[in-house]
Amino acid sequence: MKLSTLQTLADARSNGRPVALLTFLDDHSQRVNFRDDLVKGNPIDDAVEEAFRRARSQVVEIEGRKVFIRVYNPPLRLLIVGAVHIAQPLIEIAKQCDYSITVIDPRKAFATAERFPEVELIWEWPDKALDRLELNERTAVVTLTHDSKLDEPALVAALVSDAFYIGALGSRRTHAARCDRLRQSGVAEELLEKIHAPIGMDIGAESPAEIAVSIIAEMTHALHQRAIE
Repeated sequence: MKLSTLQTLADARSNGRPVALLTFLDDHSQRVNFRDDLVKGNPIDDAVEEAFRRARSQVVEIEGRKVFIRVYNPPLRLLIVGAVHIAQPLIEIAKQCDYSITVIDPRKAFATAERFPEVELIWEWPDKALDRLELNERTAVVTLTHDSKLDEPALVAALVSDAFYIGALGSRRTHAARCDRLRQSGVAEELLEKIHAPIGMDIGAESPAEIAVSIIAEMTHALHQRAIE
């Protein structure tokens, strides 16, 4: 690999820019394709886009040439609104699934390094934090506070982003009331349908750890379902 190619890949990854390295197996020539430069209808670019969506490197044959497409997607991110008890087991499981994790809560008494070691903590109002964090299609957002003043502004910010998963803690009754308030504030119905609530797959979860498992399961399903749509 040429040093210039290696530097291009390193710069793209440090900037969170999706990039792919194409290696043509007949002559071992290489080139770099940025996802935001792909042209729809171009056979090579279409194959690269498919690899990005599936987050899977692969060998494909295009116009008689075999090409190995190595994708470098931005890391998966989990943004947790609410430094609550359920967040602790959720973080531990998410780490095992290679998520980088941020906990957002303006209540410094809850969002402490002692309770959440080795996790980025942001002590801002969630909507302001989410606006600043540039959510992309590798980002999941969960709101866990049960406090409408924190959860609902966060949901509004997440719903207009490219986040692949948006989940909100609360019963069906709680969520119905939440949606009514969001509608009254001007949130469109099609955006409300993006919220997974009650949060998590229905596995009969009761304890915080079980709820965390159900959330990760639903996030995983949403991530892979989006890849094949």
